[in-house]
Amino acid sequence: MNHLVLSINVDHVATLRNARGGHFPDPVAAAQRCIAAGAEGITIHLREDRRHIRDRDVERMKAEVAAPLNLEMAATEEMVAIALRVMPHAVCLVPEKRQELTTEGGLDVLNAGPGLAEAVKRLAGAGIRTSLFVEADAAPIERAAALGAACVELHTGTYADAAPGDRAPILARLRAGAAIAVGAGLECHAGHGLDYGSIGGIAAIPEVTEVSIGHFLISQSVFEGIENAVRRMRALMDAARGG
Repeated sequence: MNHLVLSINVDHVATLRNARGGHFPDPVAAAQRCIAAGAEGITIHLREDRRHIRDRDVERMKAEVAAPLNLEMAATEEMVAIALRVMPHAVCLVPEKRQELTTEGGLDVLNAGPGLAEAVKRLAGAGIRTSLFVEADAAPIERAAALGAACVELHTGTYADAAPGDRAPILARLRAGAAIAVGAGLECHAGHGLDYGSIGGIAAIPEVTEVSIGHFLISQSVFEGIENAVRRMRALMDAARGG
């Protein structure tokens, strides 16, 4: 089975830093430690309200971390302009509401206005691998392909939040969505809410080529250190992948 890429979201290192102001802990240093421990990419979400990651963090991640940078963002003119200036390896377009604590579901690509199509066109035209964060259903996945996205990231939050005994039908939906994505010519990623107990089911889906994991690993690093948390997650992924 093909290798599964692990991208670590370090947003909440910035959340902790911002709680007191100043410079510590440094999300860039955290990203570097993640890569040294076996992660292959770094994900950050630059939100409109800058609640965790800030503009300077984006610039430093691109300049100082020797790994592909995936920038999560809303499809707004401000964010597209930032991405075109910084030129991350990838952009994942996500829904964003000012009042939400975290992203609550997939992007409504079926009812999105022309701004989404224009954002995808500009980002992809600049050579940035462009992904849409969607639910694992045929309609939004096929719409993502029609818009010219290179990838979709399937929303795994419902699966991760469910009790283990209730996960089977949700996982079946994710498996079907991954197959639809590949059939539509898209690279298939997955993420949101994954932890040690839920990663196995996702990692075992052969069509999924990359997972993005953040809040759990940053939280777990308080207890076991960020390098140990990343290594443990990497080992669980590899075991589920059959590697």
